[in-house]
Amino acid sequence: MSDGRSERAQAKREETRRRILDAAETVFAEHGYHDTGVAQLVDAAGVARGTFYQYFDSKHAIFLELLDDLLRRFRASVVGVDVAAGSGTVRDQLVETVARVLRAAATRRPLARIIFREAVGLDADVDDRLQAFETELYRYVHGALTLGKSLGWLRDHDPEVVATLVYGGLRQLIDRRIVRGDDGPDALERVAAATVDHHLRGLLREEDA
Repeated sequence: MSDGRSERAQAKREETRRRILDAAETVFAEHGYHDTGVAQLVDAAGVARGTFYQYFDSKHAIFLELLDDLLRRFRASVVGVDVAAGSGTVRDQLVETVARVLRAAATRRPLARIIFREAVGLDADVDDRLQAFETELYRYVHGALTLGKSLGWLRDHDPEVVATLVYGGLRQLIDRRIVRGDDGPDALERVAAATVDHHLRGLLREEDA
């Protein structure tokens, strides 16, 4: 029967690992990926260099883990449209999906800042991860548009063109409202609603359309 020492040791290791990750996220956000060194990471985390290397091989390894964590949050935010009765309107479901994506970025604002400002072109590992996620998000949007068109919810359109515009717009929202701004939860809800309403209804008044 365990005396609890192994559980406490494991909990301490996990706490140390989390402390290093949290410190790295802050340091990367303040100094950028290229200007951050392992020395800065260990100082910020309050651990010895040897302790750092027990958990991560390099600053590149810890950055990849931070990136993967944020992308997991983004993926968990995106859910399909439920067409079953009582599931809520399509518009409301889409607003909530966009809001979840924005909240995921807002909760990891320092890391989002690095990803949107520095990560593209950083190296092949980072590019592969970002491209895979962007492809998934594009396919989600394309699939939702295609479904809406087939069910008669949306007027005739080119799903490939519109999906590109929707994805590009969402990426710019994260960049301008979260990476460069400091919108709170209430503002993000309004931004999500405005985004969906724009794509669903456009700008022209109905009588002028």
